[in-house]
Amino acid sequence: AFKAAVLIQRWYRRYVARLEMRRRCTWRIFQSIEYACEQDQIKLHNFFSYLMDHFTPSSSKERDFISRMFITGESFKEAELEKYCDYESMEVPDSYTGPHLSFPLVPDHATALLEAFKQKQQLHARYVLNLLSETRKHLKQLPNISHVSTCYSEEVTVCGDLHGQLDDLFLIFYKNGLPSPSKSYVFNGDFVDRGKQSLEILIILFTFLLIYPKEVHLNRGNHEDHMVNLRYGFTKEVMQKYKVHGKKILKMIHNVFCWLPLATLIDQKVLIIHGGISDTTDLDMLEKIKRNKFISVLREKKRKESNTNVEIQEINGESKAEGDPAANEAETSLPLQPRPSQAPSMANKLEFSRWVRRTVQEQIEWCRRLADISDSEEDEPTYSSMVSLTDLDGPCWTRQEEWKQILDILWSDPMPQEGCTVNTVRGGGCYFGPDVTGKILEKYNLQFLIRSHECKQEGYEFCHNRKVLTIFSASNYYEIGSNRGAYVKLGPDLVPHFVQYQANKTAHTLTMTQRQISRVEESAFRALREKLFAHTSALISMFKTYDKDNTGRITLSNWATAVESVLQLGLPWRMLRPQLVRSTADGALEYKGWLDDLALEQRSQEHIQSSLLEVIYRNRSNLETIFRIIDKDHSGLISFEEFHQTWKLFSSHMNIELTDDGINDLVRSIDFNRDGNIDFNEFLEAFRLVRQSQ
Repeated sequence: AFKAAVLIQRWYRRYVARLEMRRRCTWRIFQSIEYACEQDQIKLHNFFSYLMDHFTPSSSKERDFISRMFITGESFKEAELEKYCDYESMEVPDSYTGPHLSFPLVPDHATALLEAFKQKQQLHARYVLNLLSETRKHLKQLPNISHVSTCYSEEVTVCGDLHGQLDDLFLIFYKNGLPSPSKSYVFNGDFVDRGKQSLEILIILFTFLLIYPKEVHLNRGNHEDHMVNLRYGFTKEVMQKYKVHGKKILKMIHNVFCWLPLATLIDQKVLIIHGGISDTTDLDMLEKIKRNKFISVLREKKRKESNTNVEIQEINGESKAEGDPAANEAETSLPLQPRPSQAPSMANKLEFSRWVRRTVQEQIEWCRRLADISDSEEDEPTYSSMVSLTDLDGPCWTRQEEWKQILDILWSDPMPQEGCTVNTVRGGGCYFGPDVTGKILEKYNLQFLIRSHECKQEGYEFCHNRKVLTIFSASNYYEIGSNRGAYVKLGPDLVPHFVQYQANKTAHTLTMTQRQISRVEESAFRALREKLFAHTSALISMFKTYDKDNTGRITLSNWATAVESVLQLGLPWRMLRPQLVRSTADGALEYKGWLDDLALEQRSQEHIQSSLLEVIYRNRSNLETIFRIIDKDHSGLISFEEFHQTWKLFSSHMNIELTDDGINDLVRSIDFNRDGNIDFNEFLEAFRLVRQSQ
C-alpha cells in the first residue's frame, strides 16, 4: 500500500507539472502574439510619421490623400468642436424607448443606464454627445495627477483594464457596490477596444464621474488613443452602433480621451498609473504637462529638418537669403518671422524668464505657421494652464521630453532584471527593473505602485519585492477560461485586498482541466498555426538554408531555430513541437509536407497570386488600420483610386514590388457587386481563409 501511494503521488506530481507547463506555454503564445501585434501597430505609425516628414506628394491628389490619412487626429478649436458636435439640434423621436438623460445627472440616471444596457438598449446620440460634452468640461478642470484620500471613504477600489467587457464591470458593481460617497473607485485605463461594449462602458463611467466627481477617478490608458482604436475595434464599434452620428461621437470621444488624467495618488503613498515608469519618469513634469496636446501618443509630431534649420539660422541672426536671391524670393510667400524684443536685464530673473518664454513661444508659433501646423485653442483656462502660469520661473521642457513622459507611463512594463531598457516586445515604452522602482518610490516617498496594462492569469500579480502590483479586470481575456479578472481594495492602512472573478457563465461549467488547458490551449495553437501559415514563404527560405543538399528534410532542432528566426515570438519551440509537428522516426522533418498540412485553411480566390495572398493575410491588421485611416467618414467604402494609393503606400512600407496592372486586377476581383467602391467586408471576404473541406 505504501509503495502504491508513492507511485500514485509520483504520477500525480508528474501530471500536474505537465499541466502547468502546458498552461505556461499557452499563456506565452497568447502574450507573444498580442505584443507582436502591438509592435506592428507602432511600426506602422512610425512609418506614417516618416511619411509626414519625408514624403513629397507628386500631385494635388496625393497631397489630399496623405492629408486625409492624418487629419483624423487633428484637434478642433473649442468653438469649432462645440459647433461640430451640436447635440441641441438633434431631436429625440417619440418612438425612442431607451433611457433619457437630463443634466445635472443624478444617481437614478446611472441606475437607468445600467438596466438599459443589461437589456441591450442603446442610448440616443443626443444624450451621448451631451454626456461627452459635460465630461470634457469636467475633465478640463482636473489636474494631470488626481489625488484621492481614504479619509473621506471607507475604502478605495482600483480596477484595471476592462477592454469593452461590460459583463466584468457589471460583476464588479454587483460584488463591490456602485460608486457612492462612501465607495470610491479608480479605473486605471484601457476601457475600450477588443471587447464589443466599449462605448457602454465609457457611458457608464462618465456618468458616474459626473454624479460623483470626488469619488470616481479615471486614468488614461494606452488604448485611450484614436490611432490604437482604429486597429483594435473601438472605432468600428461606434460607427456600427451610431451610423448617422458616429463620426461626431468619435471626434468628441477622442477629444475627451486626451483630457483624461495621467495618474492617481492615494494618500500621497500609492501611485496608480496605467503602464509603468522609466528611469526618467518625473512626477513634477507630469503635473505640469498640457496633456491635451497628445491626442495620440503614437503620433509624436516632428518638424521637418529643413524648417528646424531655418529656425536655428534665424534665431542666431543668420539670414539664409542674404547670399541666395532665389531663397529670398521664396521667403516672400512665407509668414514673416517675429523679431525678439530687446532682452531685459539678467538681474531681474522673473522678468527675464517671462521674456524667454514669450520669445520662444513666438518662434514656435512662427514655425507652426511655416509648417502649416495648428494646435487647438483654449478658450478657457484649464488646470494645466493655471499651473504653468504660476510656475513661470520653473524649467521649460521640450515637447519630445513631455511626449516621452506620457509614452513611458502608458506603455511600460516591469522586468525582474535591474535597469531600464527599451520595450522592444511591445515597441513602445520601456522595461523597468526593481532598482528603477526603488528610486522612484524613495524620491517621492511612496509605498508601492499599482499598474495594469498586462493580462495576468489570476487577475493580479506582485513583482519587485511586492512594490509593483499589476491589476487586470477583464476576465476571459484571451479565451473563455483563460484568466480571472480582479480588483483591489485599499483602506486607510493601504493594505491591498483582492477580489477575483470570472464573468462568463460558460467558464464556470468547464472542468478544471478544460478551463486551464484544453480549450484555451486549442485556441492558442490555432492562432499560432495561422501565424505560421502567414509566414510560409519566409519559413521555406529559412528551411532551405539548413537543407544544404536539397533533400526537403531538416532536423527538428533546426526546425525550431528556423521558426523562431522568422516569427521572432520568443517561444519555446522545442517544447511546442509535439503540438505542431508529427513525430518522425529518424528525427527529421519533411518541411514541405508539414507546410502543406498546415495550410488546411487555404485561399478561396484561386486567381489571386498566392504570395500576394500570404502578404495580405500576414498583414491584415495593418491593412485594416490603413483602411480605417483612409476611410475618413468611416463608411466602410473606399474608392478604387484610394485603394490604389493605399497599396502603393503599403508596398513601400513592406518593401514589396507591385505593378499598377497587378493592383488594378486585384481591385476588380474584389469589387464583387461592381459598384465602383471596395467595401471592407468585400476585401476581407476575398482573402478569407477557408478550410479545404469547405
